[in-house]
Amino acid sequence: METLRTDSAPVRQRTPNQAKRAAAAAYLGGTLEYYDYFIYASAAALVFGRIFFPSAGGAATLASLATFGVAYVARPFGAIILGHFGDKLGRKNVLVVTLVLMGGSTFLIGCLPDFNTIGIWAPILLVVLRICQGLSAGGETAGASTLTIEQAPDDRRGLYGSWALNGIVTGLILASLVFLPIAALPEKDLLSWGWRVPFWSSLAVLVLAYVIRRTLQEPEIFEETKENHQTAKLPLVTVIRDHGWDVVRVGFASLFTVTNTVVTVFALAFATQTVGITTSAMLWVTIGTNVAALLTQPLAAALSDRIGRKPVFITGCIGSAAGIFFYFQAISTGNFMLILLAGLATTSLFYSAANGLYPAFFSEMFDVKVRYSGVAIGLQLGLLIAGFSPAIATWLNGGDKTNWVPVAAFTAAVCLLAAVAAATAKETFRTPLHLLGQK
Repeated sequence: METLRTDSAPVRQRTPNQAKRAAAAAYLGGTLEYYDYFIYASAAALVFGRIFFPSAGGAATLASLATFGVAYVARPFGAIILGHFGDKLGRKNVLVVTLVLMGGSTFLIGCLPDFNTIGIWAPILLVVLRICQGLSAGGETAGASTLTIEQAPDDRRGLYGSWALNGIVTGLILASLVFLPIAALPEKDLLSWGWRVPFWSSLAVLVLAYVIRRTLQEPEIFEETKENHQTAKLPLVTVIRDHGWDVVRVGFASLFTVTNTVVTVFALAFATQTVGITTSAMLWVTIGTNVAALLTQPLAAALSDRIGRKPVFITGCIGSAAGIFFYFQAISTGNFMLILLAGLATTSLFYSAANGLYPAFFSEMFDVKVRYSGVAIGLQLGLLIAGFSPAIATWLNGGDKTNWVPVAAFTAAVCLLAAVAAATAKETFRTPLHLLGQK
């Protein structure tokens, strides 16, 4: 049992059970939240172009992938709004709101009429609901990360924080598994009702997620700050004034996530629609690489608890930059085993090294009074590029199965930029919780 301090006076204590419950809730909440998010990614890559943008012709896939990116425009606004209330009122209730907003939006997407039924209103309503998903996602990861590391033992913040990202990976795995039988349906059934089934399932997801999140407790360090009337009046103003460079640093460091959206969204469309690899084969690659990541992410995060955040994170970014060339070269050959091997190296090893520890790494840059806002805003600013990277990659590729080098070069460049940003950060893995973010 550890004693927390917000200044020189002791505050209430964290218990191991609280830390484990926070990590479990972050994991399950992330699973449920990002199951919803990733079924949209799969549908955008596989079917939405034909359902909502049939008049776009050859640009239908590009238009569909652009709607995937629209949510990333909304995410910074969600970060500001949800971060404000998370730092003022508490982490727990905001995390319940993120799930309700995501689950409701996802269910309604599954109910939308197609373009042939209501014309231009179909893509308009799709974009509106996609924006709602983006607002929700803008506060989800930052809130789960903040709450978890504030409950965790000081010497295991990286490991405990990684479970929020393991939840996201599990959501991706479940979304891919759901789309395996859906993608195998006859085209008529797929386009009429089949694609809707994963979206409708969000009702069950929403109920379970709500029950889980309602059992959370607020971190003691935040409760003490609130009771002492030390919360920031305007967290956005305070975080820009006191942690402006940290917000910028997190924004650039989070560019490594471009690897994920390029691999899970663009590469899926590129492999199936341009190279001619079967959808089921690529979905199995996604499932296999992410199952492996469930092991490698906590291991990388635990390693960062021993040797530091920066060396592990930077290695992951540089490895991702190199691995993305291997991955696209493998796709261009059409060899399943080579694609799987390249995916394991790029996603399961290097990308996961950075991905598993960023909840702790980013959260540790900020003071408790603005931690939710700081992580949320910085992360979502960087994720703007990640959100539009499938559309950027589609434009760079031009529908040519031999023209993958520009896409790999773009992905590698932003990963290296993320590594440089991380190198400028202060090492915090040994800093006590009550001293984090203090200048």
